[in-house]
Amino acid sequence: MTDADTTTTATTDWQAWQESWDRQQEWYLPDREERFRIMLDMVEAVVGTAPRVLDLACGTGSITARLLARFPDATSTGVDLDPALLAIAEGTFAGDDRVTLATADLKDPDWPAKLPHDAYDAVLTATALHWLHREPLADLYGQVAGLVRTGGVFMNADHMIDETTPRINAAERAQRHARMDQAKRHGVLDWAEWWQLAAKDPVLAESTARRYEIYGEHADGDMPSVGWHARVLREKGFGEARPVWCSPSDTLLLAVK
Repeated sequence: MTDADTTTTATTDWQAWQESWDRQQEWYLPDREERFRIMLDMVEAVVGTAPRVLDLACGTGSITARLLARFPDATSTGVDLDPALLAIAEGTFAGDDRVTLATADLKDPDWPAKLPHDAYDAVLTATALHWLHREPLADLYGQVAGLVRTGGVFMNADHMIDETTPRINAAERAQRHARMDQAKRHGVLDWAEWWQLAAKDPVLAESTARRYEIYGEHADGDMPSVGWHARVLREKGFGEARPVWCSPSDTLLLAVK
């Protein structure tokens, strides 16, 4: 099923880890499920209900889980470099032949060779590509354009910052952090605390240590504007690109090949 380097699934509740990951991510992204819903709405609208999907920088497989729950005839290839998150994905989807997982570094020019297919109906990603700087991200968009079939879609839901509106940005950030602080007082785990728990799990400890060797605490990437993303996607081979959903801080950008 996978070429991800993972450990045994015998003694870990993978669904509990998925739910724990969801709660931690929702602390940062309270509208996370809404962006997933719109993403899948647009998959259905453009490529139908049985798509071949590439879950790019898949993490624990959050997109794949929601894809298959909504579209049982879909198939998904999840690709990531993080060994701990891939271990959770492997445990979650073990025995499901609709899912293939691959370990690859998206900054490696040869990463598409790790995939089982040369073309996909949809390439989907969320809250991941801000780990990349502009130049490698532009290169990645070119590779993605080569993987999306004609008429297929690419969607990226992520932080896309408009630097021309600093007062709006500051107000949004202050309100968001105030809400996060309130939730934290009620026991919500943040990023660092979640990873501390993973490091103590007997099954995830080794892969968590390896992911810190790869990434450190957090990668230092960019958050360019919506306009930058749309322009670069068109330059790299997509015919159309525009937002289909946004929150005060994030955008879901859809590009059609």
